[in-house]
Amino acid sequence: MSTGTSPQDSPQDSGKETGPDEVHAPYGPLPRGGSVRPMTRWGTPVMHRAQQQVTSFDDDLRALAADMVATMYAADGVGLAACQIGEDVAMFVFDCPDASGRRTVGVVCNPRLTVPEGRERVLDEDLEGCLSYPGAFVDCARPDYAAVEGQGLDGQPVRFEGDGLLARCLQHETDHTVGTVFGDRVSAKLMKKLRKQHDSAVGDYPPEWPT
Repeated sequence: MSTGTSPQDSPQDSGKETGPDEVHAPYGPLPRGGSVRPMTRWGTPVMHRAQQQVTSFDDDLRALAADMVATMYAADGVGLAACQIGEDVAMFVFDCPDASGRRTVGVVCNPRLTVPEGRERVLDEDLEGCLSYPGAFVDCARPDYAAVEGQGLDGQPVRFEGDGLLARCLQHETDHTVGTVFGDRVSAKLMKKLRKQHDSAVGDYPPEWPT
């Protein structure tokens, strides 16, 4: 997911407490040492179908996650799904602040999303962007709280929850694992606006971006 801004602190600080901007890493720091890969764009088939469930929690999976982390930071994103670098794998990584500004970092395989329903459901309409459709942002209404359960890189259960931008990120990235892009969630009028912004910015994002 794209916000148009970088995370508040250096990626190298992930997992460390830094006062008001402390990083919450309940399952450890994000994997390091990966390579930046070109961003896969909307329209590529892998972006629009449900991803394969993770069944092998091995070194190859960790290497893929490390590449995803490196690519996310290179693109100044707060979240990235495996399909966004062309991999048919139901997994995402993120480094994203909640409403209080506290960053949470994590990796989720086979995510399952829960959002409030009924009277507890409050929609937050705010700008949203996608690294796979760079340079374009429109308002997208989403529940203001979300929780995701899944598995970490070791196959053990993980759970992340939050409000603010973190809630939006968890929903956006889980959507990617089932083949949904946020453009699918906005009106035709807003999609037209999104497309116009994207087309105007295309020169800033060549096919090999962000490598």
